[in-house]
Amino acid sequence: MSQVEGIVRFRDGAAAVVAPESVVEESALLDQYGKDHSFVSGKSPSLVVFPETKEHVQAIVRLANQFMVPLTPVSSGTPRFNGDAVPCHGGVVVDFGKMKRILKIDPKNRYAMFEAGVTYGELVPELRKQGLRLDMPLLPPVSKSVLASRLEREPVLIPKYQYDYVDPLLTLEVVYGTGDDFRTGSASGPGTLETLKADKVNPWGPGSIDFFRFVSGAQGTMGLVTWIVTKTEVLPSMQKLYFIPLHDSAALAAPLQRLLRQRVVDECLALDNVYLASILAESRLSDFDGLRRSLPAWTVIACVAGYQRRPEERVAIQERYLIDICRDLGLQPSLHLPGAEGKEHNLLRLLSEPWTGTPYWKLRRKGSCRDLFFLSPLSRVPEFVSLVAGMISHSRYPADDVGCYIQPMVQGRGCHCEFNLPCDETDPKAMDALRELFMTASETLVANGAFFSRPYGPWADMVYRQDGEEVKALKRLKAIFDPNNILNPGKVCF
Repeated sequence: MSQVEGIVRFRDGAAAVVAPESVVEESALLDQYGKDHSFVSGKSPSLVVFPETKEHVQAIVRLANQFMVPLTPVSSGTPRFNGDAVPCHGGVVVDFGKMKRILKIDPKNRYAMFEAGVTYGELVPELRKQGLRLDMPLLPPVSKSVLASRLEREPVLIPKYQYDYVDPLLTLEVVYGTGDDFRTGSASGPGTLETLKADKVNPWGPGSIDFFRFVSGAQGTMGLVTWIVTKTEVLPSMQKLYFIPLHDSAALAAPLQRLLRQRVVDECLALDNVYLASILAESRLSDFDGLRRSLPAWTVIACVAGYQRRPEERVAIQERYLIDICRDLGLQPSLHLPGAEGKEHNLLRLLSEPWTGTPYWKLRRKGSCRDLFFLSPLSRVPEFVSLVAGMISHSRYPADDVGCYIQPMVQGRGCHCEFNLPCDETDPKAMDALRELFMTASETLVANGAFFSRPYGPWADMVYRQDGEEVKALKRLKAIFDPNNILNPGKVCF
């Protein structure tokens, strides 16, 4: 059976399962799924299907197996990055955008349970009503699926609450490539969600295998996740944002390590002047240029917070520790942002909410961008920053355009390093220069020990060609959970 014939039969079968208007063939919509802000070469799908229940997802997967139609899962709205949701072989996009139920918010046990289509813009306000908040990535799009963010292990801003790299993801429900559904951890007991007595928050198991890890970071190649349970945190009643200016990336590791080792602060991150100016600037380019020139080369941002009980006393104690640590290191923390006085309150709000403006902040300067990111020990951050800076200085890409973001993870035991590279996709010469830099830098970083734990697009070959035994093991798992390779083929090492 040809793929065209398979698609037609799949379409007819899907229309009998979901509402007819949930099977879409409009070319204008299909083209939106065929590309994103990455170097992944994709192909527009032939169909988009919008399931609304787990049973819809199971039926879609079984139809795909019957007619050998590739499925690519999508749960976030635009803008999209990294290429994980771009179909490599066309086929059908399964868009979870209609699965919008927030199934439970539990203030006592501090967790939230919700479906795949729930976005940061929808979940954050509902949690706030219950006195809770999410440990969020830095300024995610308002249209970003929280489930996708958790599955892809996007770095969060409060490393002291993170105990491994999958945290704060807890339990989940997944439909494997066979069409079988499965619940992980303490949600795996018999019965429906309504009758299940377990608390659904213990991620480990069932048995001695942590099944939730099979789908974490898998880019939808192992299964389609329908809902998750994630940790939430108590909403602070009092917060103070401190800024520690630094003149060199070599000085980054010491304050971050000390602050995190003593668990002094909540939000804790470091931004260079390009990245920070990109966030704070208004839409005019002149705002960005002025801010970049006035800001220090690097700024460590640290937040101290008080909660329901004696918040002033808690904040005062944390402030004393923070000031003492900085004094020991010869640093001067301030409640005012050097070079951008008056914007501190705005930044505190930005750290606790998704980005609601248009265009998205990473796209304001040139219309598009590419992100280069990896994991590293904090101690090696200055080395990697210098390595990337050296490669940029010898490339055709303008060095002044590159911003850098350093996010400690897992209580400081690791670190997310991100370089943001703005670009104008209508300029072929500029895009060629950027692609050359992106590929060369990626290869060099891999060779020097940078850990690409989320191997999107061209990174997959760079990562997996180094470890043939790992690839063999993953392919054996793939044969069990998705024997016909219908789930997002072409991604990871499949």
